[in-house]
Amino acid sequence: MKPARLDPAGYPASNAPVLNLPNALTLLRLLCVPVMVVLLFSGGGGAGLARDSAALVFVIASITDFIDGAVARRLGQVTNFGKLADPLADKALIGAALIGLSILGDLPWWVTVVILVREFAVSLLRLWVIEHGVIPASRGGKLKTVVQTIAITMYLVVVPGLTWWAVVSSVVMGAAVVLTVATGVDYFMRARRLRSVAPGMITDDGAVR
Repeated sequence: MKPARLDPAGYPASNAPVLNLPNALTLLRLLCVPVMVVLLFSGGGGAGLARDSAALVFVIASITDFIDGAVARRLGQVTNFGKLADPLADKALIGAALIGLSILGDLPWWVTVVILVREFAVSLLRLWVIEHGVIPASRGGKLKTVVQTIAITMYLVVVPGLTWWAVVSSVVMGAAVVLTVATGVDYFMRARRLRSVAPGMITDDGAVR
């Protein structure tokens, strides 16, 4: 049987309306970004209700990141808007949290730069291979996202007097940086392989034939 020909973003064609549940979750994540930033800098960015609220908003927004894509695929509601807005919302949320923490002096700037450079480099790689298909998310990439989310949440939550919290937070963030770089290199290698394949020669699950 001839494999289904996917669109350039790697999904079957969909007539789903733009106003649907997955896209609503993505928009919610985008709306959470300015709310999180305002809360993070309220009261000087120190420990308190505003800082804890910023962490809570970040967690809620991150949960939408983990479910909107799955909901879209399960309900057959993948749209061009969603394919563009979803990664934009992800980077806006992660970027705003990292930059905010670095401005407050809670997170070294080099960590923020390394993670954001990797994320934007991967976005450029997606454009580089878009006519050939997509690269399915690897287990390492999914783990990277989870560890990043946990690390940023731990940095957002200030626990005065608990030295071990700061130590564990640093270790988890270190793991996030290692995974970020490693999966970035892996993505680049897979992008090079995909570029060598004729456009459209991918299967329903986005894998190269």
